[in-house]
Amino acid sequence: MSSLVAYEDSDSEEDRSGQASPARQAAATSGVELQLTSGLPAGGDAGSVRGKPSSASGSSSTLHLAPDLQYRWREGERRGSRETLTLNPPKRFPTDPWTRQASSYAYPESSRETEQGHAVKGENTSLNTQKRPVQQPQIVPGRVKPYIPKRMRLRQLDTCDVEHASDSELQPDSQHDSGLLSQVSQSVKPYLDSKYSCTEIPQRLLFKLLEHQGPVNQIQWCPVPQSSHLLLSASMDRTVKVWDAVDSGRCRKTYSSHSGAVRDACWSSCGRNILSGSFDTTAHLTDVETGQRLAELRNEFRVCCLALQPRDPHVFLCGGFSSEVKAWDCRSCQVIRSYKAGIQQTLDIVFLPEGKEFITSTDSVSRDSADRTLIAWDFQTTAKVSNQIYQERYTCPSLALHPKESVFVAQTNGNYMALFSAQRPYRINKKKRYEGHKVEGYAVGCEFSPDGSLLATGSSNGVVHFYNYLTSRVVRTLPAHQQACVCVTFHPVLPAITATCDWSGEINTWH
Repeated sequence: MSSLVAYEDSDSEEDRSGQASPARQAAATSGVELQLTSGLPAGGDAGSVRGKPSSASGSSSTLHLAPDLQYRWREGERRGSRETLTLNPPKRFPTDPWTRQASSYAYPESSRETEQGHAVKGENTSLNTQKRPVQQPQIVPGRVKPYIPKRMRLRQLDTCDVEHASDSELQPDSQHDSGLLSQVSQSVKPYLDSKYSCTEIPQRLLFKLLEHQGPVNQIQWCPVPQSSHLLLSASMDRTVKVWDAVDSGRCRKTYSSHSGAVRDACWSSCGRNILSGSFDTTAHLTDVETGQRLAELRNEFRVCCLALQPRDPHVFLCGGFSSEVKAWDCRSCQVIRSYKAGIQQTLDIVFLPEGKEFITSTDSVSRDSADRTLIAWDFQTTAKVSNQIYQERYTCPSLALHPKESVFVAQTNGNYMALFSAQRPYRINKKKRYEGHKVEGYAVGCEFSPDGSLLATGSSNGVVHFYNYLTSRVVRTLPAHQQACVCVTFHPVLPAITATCDWSGEINTWH
């Protein structure tokens, strides 16, 4: 005889329309214990059993079993065995979040223990010696779909993109050297644990780099001390190159992503990316190791100068043949701010300490150009802080910030460098003027040494001048090139290494 233990009394059977009786609904929501034994129940068919409350005696009820339970009951009847079934459905049926309808749920197989962990009464342990493993619910297509938050879905997509990326995108090309940034120069390694000492003026030529086919506009050492042996160069031949300018003097990487002359380029603060601006009106962010273009930012003007935001490495300023300077965000590739002035071209940009303000240099030269040559801007509000900084009728092709003091210098076409305060109202220092070199219309750059004791500049005749910052006197001159020397840069770690470049495409490193 078969018996049913239910939690609720009911006399009704399942109606012909397919609706379950109250007893069966209670069994589906609260849990039913079924014991199937050999023999048909009295007065019923093979698909019905009698039921009564499990905790107290009560009236009996008849329930129809599902087809799978009928089959298992018949199998038990045929074998003459006794089987105990325990159904533990969830308290609520899961709903499909897309159809908003109750979906069928794949329940786990019956276990030999109840939710409280006790064995079911009447279980024949002699016939059932092994416990069936509990199977996890299976997701049936078109039925139950688990909800995944949007942030997790985006994270999974990013992970899949990285895992399925080709080896050519994630690894350097076999033609190039692998581990460009992981290698530490043997000349730099002894200086990594020591503090930068006094800057020494170079005297002899170390390497001559001659692979560029056009004038070199900008050179810069890598700011990361471990990779500071790498030198970046931007040329009018539409290429950007990375050199080992300390140990071997050979070109390590060449990037040809621009279709026009590259006017300016700089390292990112982490040393893994290169930001370059070109006359093709674009600014590119390139991965140093793979050479992959990470971002392409298109402007409406030819780009002449770039400046990274000191407080946010993903934001930079871009200026050129336009009356405005744009602030770009590399993550969204969008212009976040715009700074407009009544000018024609921005020659150079430099951020002041803390990155809250910056100075732009323009090509505006006229009788009333005192309010447009050098302009101080507030980075957040895009407002002009001061436009009465430089009162003389000379353009300033380059600017440089002192590494320790709150001052900056401006290279002028009057064949001298003027010193200004980096704090409001940005007054010019009339007692100090660094003169003795010739500019003559070239975009000659200048730079302070890492300790701030020296100020170096190129000249139109190829001679490099080293000035004492405190006395503004020429300490030494170095005949570096035959043509105009447009850029000079000090090594950030080695105190006796300097690099120069000229208008013919030649790059020299000096020791």
